[in-house]
Amino acid sequence: MSNQSLKAFRAAFLDFVADPFYQPEAESVRYIPDGLMVLENGKVKELGTYDALKERYPDIPVMAYPGQLIMPGFIDTHIHFPQTGMIAAYGEQLLEWLSQYVFPTERKFKDKAYAQEVASVFLDELLKNGTTTALVFAAVFPESAEAFFEAADRRNLRMIAGKVMMDRNAPDFLVDTPESSYQDTRALIEKWHKKGRLLYAVTPRFAPTSSQEQLRLAGKLLQEYPDVYLHTHISENPNEVAWVKELFPECNGYLDTYDQAGLVKERSVFAHGIHLTDAEFQRLSEAQAAIAFCPTSNLFLGSGLFKIEQAKSVEYPVKVGLGTDVGAGTSFSLLQTANEAYKVAQLRRQKLSPFQALFLATLGGAKALCLEETIGNFDPGKEADFIVLDRRSTPLMAFRNPDPIPESLEELADQAFSLIIMGDDRAVKATYIMGELAYDRG
Repeated sequence: MSNQSLKAFRAAFLDFVADPFYQPEAESVRYIPDGLMVLENGKVKELGTYDALKERYPDIPVMAYPGQLIMPGFIDTHIHFPQTGMIAAYGEQLLEWLSQYVFPTERKFKDKAYAQEVASVFLDELLKNGTTTALVFAAVFPESAEAFFEAADRRNLRMIAGKVMMDRNAPDFLVDTPESSYQDTRALIEKWHKKGRLLYAVTPRFAPTSSQEQLRLAGKLLQEYPDVYLHTHISENPNEVAWVKELFPECNGYLDTYDQAGLVKERSVFAHGIHLTDAEFQRLSEAQAAIAFCPTSNLFLGSGLFKIEQAKSVEYPVKVGLGTDVGAGTSFSLLQTANEAYKVAQLRRQKLSPFQALFLATLGGAKALCLEETIGNFDPGKEADFIVLDRRSTPLMAFRNPDPIPESLEELADQAFSLIIMGDDRAVKATYIMGELAYDRG
């Protein structure tokens, strides 16, 4: 084997080999205080202790990050790239907020040059925050999806995105038709799905802005292209749930509006799910569909508290990832998102451990996106998207987390929790894509 194709990284390593919601953390967490990860052609070849591997790879270049923690790149399971410019727009509840802020902002994305400019800012923010994969809403205009895919492809990113489908209950300047949305989406799938590391998601905004015919054609696309995703919203706000009942009187609840159109499947990701019924949780579990838990957005819009304990129940387990949901979400940082997720659990008198939160941001997100064979941890053969985290990135965090690197899982849990609660983009020292440096805090 040629050493030219190999490179290695030395640091402390943390990833997950099982789900800590269901397995003891000692069996779920893989932690190596002084590890060596060997990469070959952008993929993980081997991970082990430095002492065990150094003799086997004596001549390959090693990038060392002493005192730092390397984790798999974060995975954001729900975010809107056209809403980048309106993050932190003064609060309303969901439906009013869409009308006042979102729709006027998204109108600008018919201009591809503008969409390209925003896509570049958006992806830079993701990388700066340690997010290496995201499931992304574009706008209703095909040009917006084109701009996003072009920018992600240039950066060699593992991204999933789709053009919004929306044919009613929105301003005239922002609607398509069932047929145009079907044709536009089909053309985008043919061009971008599986091009490089890109994947496509059929993306009806949410049931109120799609007619039954549009939802039916979205289901037809999933039949024609069985390995694309479905990405939409569900049960975010009580008024929205009531509106869905009015608009779809023949359906047995919100999830059923999608189910009757053939949209509830293994690769379906539903954002929010705060006000789901017990029967809807059960149906999502049976379908192996996923929920994107978006705590910063849910708190910002006053939508409610997600029942993490019900989604992760033993009887009807549902796949869950974390979503920043920018622009209703208030940060691109999945550390900050995990911080808010912990508080949501607290308000529901539940526990969310630091390892459970970091699992949701990595392997849990990969499982939610059916990508656990490709990304999410450091098993051999996985794509080497990873981040270098600085436990001491601010003076207060340095005071809170003294050197040296923790040796035990218990010490690590304490420092990982402080990283979640106090950390943000400053805690991300570097982001690597397929083993290549994509962002360096400097």
